[in-house]
Amino acid sequence: MRLWQAAQICSAMLALSLMLTSCGGSNSSSTSASSVPSPNASPTPSPTPGTSPSPTPTPTGNATVIDHVEELPWLTCGACGNNGGVGPTATYFDTLGIGTPSEDGSATQFSIAASVPFTNGYFYQKHTPVTTQIGALTYEFGLYVPTGSENLPQAIEFECQQILNGWVYNFSWQALYPGNQWRIFDYGLKQWDATGLTVTRFTPGTWHHILAEYHNDTVAHTVLHDALTVDGVRMPVNITHNAFFSGAVNNQFTNAVQLDSNSTAAPYSVFIDQMKITYQ
Repeated sequence: MRLWQAAQICSAMLALSLMLTSCGGSNSSSTSASSVPSPNASPTPSPTPGTSPSPTPTPTGNATVIDHVEELPWLTCGACGNNGGVGPTATYFDTLGIGTPSEDGSATQFSIAASVPFTNGYFYQKHTPVTTQIGALTYEFGLYVPTGSENLPQAIEFECQQILNGWVYNFSWQALYPGNQWRIFDYGLKQWDATGLTVTRFTPGTWHHILAEYHNDTVAHTVLHDALTVDGVRMPVNITHNAFFSGAVNNQFTNAVQLDSNSTAAPYSVFIDQMKITYQ
């Protein structure tokens, strides 16, 4: 299943306990339990560009900042990252406080060692709910892929998600290795959409910086992927998706990382440092 799928299943699991955004992996890559097309399936339709402003709204000095997010405890949810949230559970785990490699002396290692192809590991965190419209949100972090792992992922996924009065505003990205595509998730239609951006596989043994920009409209109930910056190169996206009404009137704010295993279930790790969420 993909990041989004995991999130939906995770959201359902968390809802039972009080209700996140995504979980997912399989031979496709994403937060509810419907299945997603595999990377080898027919291409998903390209999304329609939205009307978000350019340049993207940028958080100001009045923004809320959650810094060093990678150093906070991470939750997992078993097989929720798999397609449909079912099937074998991959072995996956995180290790906090890694000194080398790191950017600031304390990185977090995310690892997956699947025994079945296309199973996945979903890591997430819950934060204080955001109870107003998000006018600007950035999710940024340093990513390090060790030498030998540069071609092993099926996909690497990351997301933030706001649930406001039951409306799910999902901001998911997927670096899909087969086909080398950057894709975003349409939570309502339960599908990954092409953005037209090409994934340049991360050079191993060095730190890369990723920054994703989003905002939402809580009147129109839309999600706007504004731009993605990789290693200082900003790529405008400006794509709008509809939010999804879950039926459960609750508020939530989460972020997540997911590792997807490939057709040979090759084990691999990545390191993340200086993760920061900024919103207003």
